[in-house]
Amino acid sequence: MNKYLILILLSIPLGLWAQMHDSTSYFPGFDDSPRGNKGIRIAFYNCENLFDTQHDSLKRDYDFTPDGMYHWTSYKYWTKQKHIAQTISAIGGWEAPEIVGLVEVENQHVLINLVHNTNLKKHHYQIIHHESPDRRGIDVAMIYRPDKVEIIEEKALPVRFPFDTATRTRDILYVKARILFGDTVIILLNHWPSRWGGQFQTERKRIFVARKVKHLTDSIMKGNPCVKIIVLGDLNDSPTNKSLVEGLEVKSPETYTKQNLIDLMIPYEKQGVGTHFYVGETGGSWSVLDHIIVSRGLLWDCQGAYVKTGRAYIFRAPFLLEQNASNQTVPNRTNHGMKYHGGFSDHLPVYVDVFIKK
Repeated sequence: MNKYLILILLSIPLGLWAQMHDSTSYFPGFDDSPRGNKGIRIAFYNCENLFDTQHDSLKRDYDFTPDGMYHWTSYKYWTKQKHIAQTISAIGGWEAPEIVGLVEVENQHVLINLVHNTNLKKHHYQIIHHESPDRRGIDVAMIYRPDKVEIIEEKALPVRFPFDTATRTRDILYVKARILFGDTVIILLNHWPSRWGGQFQTERKRIFVARKVKHLTDSIMKGNPCVKIIVLGDLNDSPTNKSLVEGLEVKSPETYTKQNLIDLMIPYEKQGVGTHFYVGETGGSWSVLDHIIVSRGLLWDCQGAYVKTGRAYIFRAPFLLEQNASNQTVPNRTNHGMKYHGGFSDHLPVYVDVFIKK
């Protein structure tokens, strides 16, 4: 009898297995309880190269084809899709997350497969996506549950560098939504220029995008200091880098004033916890590259929507992590260099719960 029980337990999908346990089944502090009509969970996830297997002649995506550097086959593609769907489901706990921002997705086709041909199908997610001018073909996108989120406006905000007109980077995705058919939030989804070529050499571009976002949020808050703004995404910089400190002018939850944007990830950097593990010549370390940044209107000072607990969270489910050769806990990646590893992503997801004051 015990043998059959073990076989049954092993056959349970990992996301469902987590839901069968209490809120500490993933890590202390994880709240897996249903939010119902009280609030929504907003998540962000860098998928690490969600490419289909077809070559787009307008993009530099040949590496992710069967004949390319990563020998990207249908099996690898669908394994990737199932892993992303598993992660999204698990982030929500007993109830699927209502809004999920995604980056490093190639096109709308991979998003359609994600929401219609994986275990996410039952949640009836809708897609917001615009084709990006990024040379590699990676875009920003958002999926949302229309039963609790109503889209009022959405558009792609292009980024052009006057000092480097040849470079193309990801657009900023602007989404204005009504949550729980009550309060309105504005979401700015970002994927800032990478550090490829060196952090110092590429920093100017991230500062430029940061100032563009800051100008936009300032103009929105000028007319309404209680407006609810959420800036989230992979910014390719930590909270102490110039793009955040001087460009976006973020403050910590402990030191903000009504004019500031508040980076809810600052406490994690102080604790040495991160969303991305960088491997260097002398070893490796965690850094906070994925951010959830909010306006003052979401931190208790105003009526309507607010950040529950005043915190954002890094989703550190065990299946997203593994031990490397140096016995360090690192993300369970899809690829190690050019070698297929079969994991999930080189980034950990982040999320925040936004509730409505009744």
